[in-house]
This record gives sequence, C-alpha cells and structure tokens, in this order.
Amino acid sequence: MTTPALPRRRRPRTVRQLTAGRGVYVVLGAAVLLSLFPLYWTLVAASRTNTEIHQMPPVLLPGGRLWHNITQVFVQTDLRLAMINSLIVASTVTASVVLTSTLGGFAFAKLRFRGRNPLLASVVATMMVPTQLGIIPLYIMMANWFHWADHLQALIVPAAANAFGLFFMRQYLIGAVPDELLDAGRMDGCTTRGLVWHVVLPAARPAMSVLGMLTFMAAWNDFYWPKVVMTQQNPTVQLTLSELASGYIKDYSLVLTGALVASAPVLVAFLLMGRQIIDGIMQGATKG
Repeated sequence: MTTPALPRRRRPRTVRQLTAGRGVYVVLGAAVLLSLFPLYWTLVAASRTNTEIHQMPPVLLPGGRLWHNITQVFVQTDLRLAMINSLIVASTVTASVVLTSTLGGFAFAKLRFRGRNPLLASVVATMMVPTQLGIIPLYIMMANWFHWADHLQALIVPAAANAFGLFFMRQYLIGAVPDELLDAGRMDGCTTRGLVWHVVLPAARPAMSVLGMLTFMAAWNDFYWPKVVMTQQNPTVQLTLSELASGYIKDYSLVLTGALVASAPVLVAFLLMGRQIIDGIMQGATKG
C-alpha cells in the first residue's frame, strides 16, 4: 500500500527589496553634473574676460576677475535698485498668492456653497487664456485708470492671486485634510476661521512651500510684463540684465556676472525652504 504524496508546501516568497546599484548611482551622478554644469560655467565666465570665454578650446576653470566683474556690473547698471525692486515684488506676490490660494483652495475643497463647481470651472478656464491676450487691456487699466505705470503696484496687484495656485492648493487639501477631522472640530465648537488656523494651515505647509517657491521664481524671472509697464529708471532684475545684453558690442562676461548675481536670491530661497519643498513634492508623488 502506497501512501499518497503530500502536497508540497510552497516556500514563502521573499520580499525583494529595491536597492540602487552602481548603474543607478552613475546615471544619477551624471544627471546632477549635467544639471549643475550651466551654473558652473556661468561662474567660470563671470570670472573671465569677454575674450577668454570666446577662445578655443573653451576655458573650464574659474579665473580671477569675479569681484572685478561684479563691481563693473554695479557701476554700469543700477542693479542694486533692480534687486530691491524685484525682491519687494517677488516677496509680496509670493505671500499674497500663497495666502489667497490656500484660503480659496480650502473653500473649494471642503466648504459647501451654491455655485461652487461652476465657479471653480471658470477659475480653471482662466488658465487657458494666453498672457499676451490680456497685456493691452491690463496696461490700459494700470496706466490710465490707476496711473500706476512705472510703479511697483503695477507688478504686484495683477499677480496677487492666480488660478494655478488656487487649483494646486485645492487638489492638495482634498486629501491632506480629512472631512472627519473638520467635523470633529466643528463638534468641539471650532469655527471655520479656527479650523483654518489650527487644522488647514499646518496640514498645508508642505504644499504652501512648493507653491511659494514656484511663485517666487516666476515673479523674480518675469520679463514680459515688467518690460511693458516699467522703465529703466525704475527697473527689475530682468530689465537690468537685458540692458547689459544690449548694445552693438556685448560683453558676455558682464552679462553672465549679472545673471550670477541675480540668481543668488533664488538659490537662497531654495536653501531656506528646501526641506519643506522636498517634503511637499514627495507627499504629492506618493499620494498621486
């Protein structure tokens, strides 16, 4: 009599851990070097003369004229005033956009009111309108109605709120703030203003950092609208850089020196908010 064969017990599958091999590190290292090379070469060009940066083979090491070129940029242009103006505009626009987008995003994400969906659709639809289409009406309003031409208000007020920021915060707050948490807060007697202060703002901090960084960079690098409404007597950074690049004979070493100096505030802002920005991007990636 033969005993029936027992079924084989399956070995539990071992969980394969994803580990980065040498190839991944090589690819990532090459990507980082390629990303940083334009900034490094800007530093090289800013520390050389205009003749040296045009010679072949190209120079790849920094020279000794960096401080001389920085001094010449500030002597030949009003870069100090331009940086102050850009810092005022970018900081004010960033604070305004983050605040209005967070409050508006919370209203569209968690509050119930009549006409919410059509109103949200109309806000999103404004993102489809090209910027160039509204330049002339906007200039007429700023110059003739408010007499703000060549004033910083003309740069701040039109950019104080935007549809992208509002939609971005609305999408984030839908998942970041559970409805049960808001209901519990209301049952404890917390008002809507209290919920915003104690629940919404702490939960939205990573997304607010990401939106703040994107808004600051956009306001700092904006060239088209300042070129229309501002003059060289009251410039922004981008207008001053365009002045350096004008003329029959262009000194590219000074142009790149100005670009290097103009990049410093953006790099400082990224270093100050880097951790919050990375956390916000990672949370958005895992939720997506």
